[in-house]
Amino acid sequence: MALTFLEIGQADQLSACKLSLLLGVFTADNEIEGFLNLARHMLGAEKALLCFRNEPYFWHVAPKKFHAVQVQPETRLCQHFATQIMMDDAHPNYLAFSQHLQDMGIEHQRVLAFDLQKADRESIGLVMFFDDQNTPFTAEQKQLVSDFSARLIPYLELKFDYADLKEHYEQQCALNYSKTKFFQVIAHDLRAPFHGLLGFSEVLAQERDTLDEPAIQNIADYLYDTAQSTYGLLESLLNWAISEGGRFVPHPINFQLKQVSKIVYDVLNTLAVKKNIQLIDHIPEHLKVFADMNMITSVLQNLVSNALKFTHMDGSGKVVVSARQVDNHVEITIQDTGLGMTEAQIEQLFQRRIAVSFKGTAGEKGTGLGLVLCKRFVELNQGEIQVTSKEGEGTQFTVVLPAAQDAYVTLVNEINQQNQTDHSAKLA
Repeated sequence: MALTFLEIGQADQLSACKLSLLLGVFTADNEIEGFLNLARHMLGAEKALLCFRNEPYFWHVAPKKFHAVQVQPETRLCQHFATQIMMDDAHPNYLAFSQHLQDMGIEHQRVLAFDLQKADRESIGLVMFFDDQNTPFTAEQKQLVSDFSARLIPYLELKFDYADLKEHYEQQCALNYSKTKFFQVIAHDLRAPFHGLLGFSEVLAQERDTLDEPAIQNIADYLYDTAQSTYGLLESLLNWAISEGGRFVPHPINFQLKQVSKIVYDVLNTLAVKKNIQLIDHIPEHLKVFADMNMITSVLQNLVSNALKFTHMDGSGKVVVSARQVDNHVEITIQDTGLGMTEAQIEQLFQRRIAVSFKGTAGEKGTGLGLVLCKRFVELNQGEIQVTSKEGEGTQFTVVLPAAQDAYVTLVNEINQQNQTDHSAKLA
C-alpha cells in the first residue's frame, strides 16, 4: 500500500480544512509548506507530514513537492503518544507507531513525530518527519524542532481567534446594514403621507381667512384621518423592525389582501386628493394571499406612492389597484396613467444602488431605493414583480404572490420553516 498524492486543485474537501485554509494552504503564501520545509531542514529529514484534527487531509512535503494526502477514517495516530508529546525511537510505543505508518503506506527507516497540544492538553494535530536514512536524529535536532513546533500552536490559536473575530465583525456589519435598510424602508414609507399632511396644514395655516367652515372641517377631517393612518403605519413598521432585530425574515400567514389595500388607501388618499388624482381600490374583499403582511403592506405602499408620484395632476390622472386569482397565485396590479418609462429606465429600475431618482409630477424626490426593497420583499415571499410601461401613457406593476393555503398546508410550511431555522442555528 502506498500513499495517494493529490494536487491542491484535486482536494475537493478543502472547505472542511479550516485551520489549513487559515494558514494559506491554497495560496502562494502557504505557511504549512514553509513550516514543514524549515523544520525538515533543521532535522535533515527528507519528508514531512502535517495533519490537523478532524480535517480530511495530511499535508505532505518533500524536496520541491507539496501534496495533499487523503486521511483514512480509521487513522488514529495520536493514540500511540499516550501522555507524551514527542514520538521518537525512545518512546515505548515507537515500534507500534512505525508499523502503523508502514501499514498506511508511509515508508521510512526513521521517523520523528510531535503531538500538537494546546496548553489545556487538547490535541489539535500531528506533525512527523521521516526518510530512509538509518542515522538517528540527534537530541539537539529533536529539541530544536520540538521548540519550533511548540511555537506553532499559539500562532495557530491567534490565527483562529482572529478569524473568529473577523467573522463576528462581518456578521455585525451585515446586521447594521440590515438595520439601516429598515430605517430606509420606514423613511420611504412615511414620506408620501407627510406630503399630504404638510400640504393641507400649510393651507390651513396660511389661508385660514379665505376658508369657510365646511372647507376647514374637510381639511381637519383629512388631517385627522391621515395622521391616524400614518401613525398606524409607523407603529406597524417600528414593531416589525424591533421584532426582527434588523433581519429581513418573512413570517407568512393567510390574510385578506383588502386589509393591506385599505391601510395603503387610507394613508395615501390625502396625497392623491392634493395632487388631484383618483386613487381607486378594486381589490376584492374575498381574495386572500399567503405572505408576510407587513412586507406586502410596505410593497403596496411603495408602488402606489410611486404611481401617485409620476401621475399627471390635471384631473385626468388615475391610479388603480386591483387583483385576481390565477390558479394557486394572486396577481396584484398597480396601474397609473402617468409619465411612463423608457426601456432604458425599466432596465435600471431594480438596480441595487442609492441615488436620487427621477422627479415626480410635483417635483418630488426619492432615493431610488424603494423598488429595490419591493423586489426583495416580494422574492422573500416566494413571489415575482414585473413592470410594463409606455412613455407618456403610464406604468403597470404586477406583483404575483402565493394564494392563501388551507390550514394543513400552512401548518406544514410553518413546521418546515421552524426546522430550517433550527438546522441553521445548529450549523452556526
